[in-house]
Amino acid sequence: MIDLNMTLVAQILNFLILVALLRWLAYKPVVSMLKARENRIADSIQRADDDAAAAEAVLADYKAKLAEASVKAQEIQARAEERAEEYRAARKADTEREIEQMKKAAKAEIERDRERAVEELRTQMVALSMAAAGKIISKNLDAAENEQLIGDFVAKLDKNKIGDLSC
Repeated sequence: MIDLNMTLVAQILNFLILVALLRWLAYKPVVSMLKARENRIADSIQRADDDAAAAEAVLADYKAKLAEASVKAQEIQARAEERAEEYRAARKADTEREIEQMKKAAKAEIERDRERAVEELRTQMVALSMAAAGKIISKNLDAAENEQLIGDFVAKLDKNKIGDLSC
């Protein structure tokens, strides 16, 4: 039995020595390696959280800048539309002025042509009247009396009418 006890004590003693050696040779390096790995993982998680927060800040900044750019683009578009409308209005006003000037010029030209036509018609009427009066009165009146008769006839003509025609 002593042998058994001695064997048991030797086995216990061997076990304790083995545990001490394993603790000194394996357990402490494994534990320190696991601790270092845990620290690296914690650092990586912290960096990932910091990067995510920075990314969210950058995203918020970009969204704000995008919204600002959108507002500026709308302002630019509104100003461009306003300028285009002002330009259209100015061109329309210029065109209307040109049309009005053309109308006035055409009316003046028509009035000049009308006056020339009336004057030409009067001249022809005077010539015809003189010819007719000369034939009728050729033997009774002299040239001075013919001129007097024609002058009276022309004076009686309405300034704006020749016969029944409006001038």
